[in-house]
Amino acid sequence: MNHGSYPLQNRGIGPVTETNEFIDLDMLVAAVRRQFGLICLFAVLGLVLGGLYLAFTPALYTASTRILLDTSLSQFAEDKDAPPIGPQADAMVLSEVEILKSNRLARTVVRAENLQDNEAFLNPPRSPLAWLKSTVKSAAGLFASAPATPAGNAEEAKVGKAAALLQAGLTAERVGRSLVIELSFKGYDPKLAGAITRAYAEAYLSDQLDANFDATQRATVWLQGRLEELRENSQEAALAVEQFRAKAGLTAVRGELMSEQQLSDLNSQLILAQADTANALARYNQFKAIVDSGPDNAVNSAAIPQEKGTNGSNSAAINEMKARYLGIAKREQDITDRFGKDHPQAVALRREEANLSGQIFSELKRLTESYRNEYQVAKSREDSLRANVGELSGKNSATGADQVKLRELEQKSQALATLYQAFLARYEETSQRRSFPIAEARVISQADNPVSPSSPRKAMVLGLSLVLGLFAGAGGAAVREFRERFFRTGDDVRDALNMNFLGYLPLVSNHAAGQGARGRTAGGNGGDRGGGPDLETVTPRMLRVAINSPGSSFAETLRNMKLAGDIVLHHTPCKVIGFVSALPREGKTTAAANFAGLLAANGARTLLIDADLRNPRLSRSLPRLPERGLVEVVLGEQRWQDACLTDRKTRLAILPTVGRQRISHTSGLISGPAMAALLDDMRQSFDYIVVDLPPLGPVVDAKAFAPLADGFMMVIEWGQTPRMLARSLLQSERPVAAKMLGAVLNKTDMKALSRYGPFGGAEQYLDRYQSYYVEETTAAGGTGRVETS
Repeated sequence: MNHGSYPLQNRGIGPVTETNEFIDLDMLVAAVRRQFGLICLFAVLGLVLGGLYLAFTPALYTASTRILLDTSLSQFAEDKDAPPIGPQADAMVLSEVEILKSNRLARTVVRAENLQDNEAFLNPPRSPLAWLKSTVKSAAGLFASAPATPAGNAEEAKVGKAAALLQAGLTAERVGRSLVIELSFKGYDPKLAGAITRAYAEAYLSDQLDANFDATQRATVWLQGRLEELRENSQEAALAVEQFRAKAGLTAVRGELMSEQQLSDLNSQLILAQADTANALARYNQFKAIVDSGPDNAVNSAAIPQEKGTNGSNSAAINEMKARYLGIAKREQDITDRFGKDHPQAVALRREEANLSGQIFSELKRLTESYRNEYQVAKSREDSLRANVGELSGKNSATGADQVKLRELEQKSQALATLYQAFLARYEETSQRRSFPIAEARVISQADNPVSPSSPRKAMVLGLSLVLGLFAGAGGAAVREFRERFFRTGDDVRDALNMNFLGYLPLVSNHAAGQGARGRTAGGNGGDRGGGPDLETVTPRMLRVAINSPGSSFAETLRNMKLAGDIVLHHTPCKVIGFVSALPREGKTTAAANFAGLLAANGARTLLIDADLRNPRLSRSLPRLPERGLVEVVLGEQRWQDACLTDRKTRLAILPTVGRQRISHTSGLISGPAMAALLDDMRQSFDYIVVDLPPLGPVVDAKAFAPLADGFMMVIEWGQTPRMLARSLLQSERPVAAKMLGAVLNKTDMKALSRYGPFGGAEQYLDRYQSYYVEETTAAGGTGRVETS
């Protein structure tokens, strides 16, 4: 299939067109299609490596058990607080996990199971990675001096090694937020793994019991020693109290000092004495006031109180006499009222009344004196008691410092006694705890011998190997894609070189070139094309692809090239077209020869000139060369008609180059006046002159030939020519670029081409046009790839 437009004039090399899309999914899918083989190769390699890993890695078996931390197991034997919650529970579980991972517990299990003498445990089979790691460590250990192990510690060293291996294969972790710890061990022997896990659980429970017993035993021993010390201190303190009390004379009765008890009794007696004194004084003052009021008033207005005790009878006698007095006074008043005051009976009653009044007043005086004496006695007793209290209080004040010291000693003695009682109770409680063989944990899931390996997991290893292989393949594909700097599609030609893309020249093999006849010299002329030798065929099979397969896509691309030249150079009767490439061995010579052969086969008068004077590959491919060629014609040593070879079948004329010696001034030779005159002469005899020129670049022959050419065809090798190189060459060779008719991609892998085209591009649909082409598929010359020149 052919592509391209045909402007009347090339505009030179323009800027490269770039897309502004962040991620082009079409390009990404196309890249995956292009690199699918590499990605699959890495994926298969990953699977192979994963299989090798599984084949050489010994199986690991995991045995696990679960332990519940249950503090309620000992609640009936011991008085304990509520179980911890929240952060305290987390800390407790983490602490138990660390105990399970401890070296001491590992050594206990090693000795319980005799793992230090178990060769299967000490030297297990190793995986390739473990072997490599061990080898690296051994190599590094050659440069470090290992400490010598004493002979007596050989057994301990074996135990330490076994404990280290045991800890390496052990895993202890909390199950969620519960109080359950999952304990697991990985080993190469399933029975040994199960036995070690069960032994670990038993060792942990026994360690808890031993830890409780040891802690209780140590506490009991310490409390016993402390009790002896406290007993001695308490006794010494009590003895010091008694000794100080005896020394200071601070005798105590019923818990109180005797002096304090005496003072208390005296105070009580003093209070009673004060009350008696006040009572006696009150009675004395009452009777004294009656006596002081005179006999008449004392008898008439005295309120004689009823007295108890010794003076009670006196008061009764006074009251009796007063009653008699009042009776007599009443009778006397009655008689006086009836008979007059001079009545004898009234006078007798007044004499009796006066006599009785005198007796009452005398009795009152006597009672007053008695109460005065009683008051003085009570006052004396009160003063005596007050003096005794003051004296005793003075003595107590003098003994105050001794009492303070005594109280200090008593407090110390009491504190030591209380402390001794508390420690004694704690000692008895601790002694009883030693008889409680209850651990605060229990196994809730017994460890069984594993029946299937836990590692390596075949599905996971193969899946991971496949994923890693795919990632590696994707990385390698990305590197290849990022390093892709070559021409693959027509869009690459247009974008990089800004010129017409004329189509793809497929990669052909020997059988596709057809059954060309071997060159054989024959006599005769070249007819109207010249007088050189006439050959039945002068071109090898690779230079006759378009002739032998005129219906192939290869020939169709050459026809597109002819059409492009005819459109651009339609005013030129004889078209001089040069074939160039960026690098050697891109198929420029093959393209030029087949292009010329196709033109000649279509009836056009065509001349093919091998102008690559330094490396004339076209001339070397001919079966037989004349003695003279282009160089001799340009130098005027021979006519061009005599130097040309003519193909009898297509009537194609070929002017070879006889490279007998290196020519240093080739550019001047093919661009000088002689070459210009030669071309002008040849234009009269041919419709097309196809010139095979050297590659662009350091060789300047093509640039020098540019003024003599009507146009150029660029041949680019598919997937081999760097875009930057071709672009820079055309930018530097402006005369060539200005006359560039277009470019073709040679040696194209048509099967792989669809993977490089964009989504919806013409390359995606090339296979649908296969029915329009007739490819030559039978040959006698094999099917190997042929490198074209």
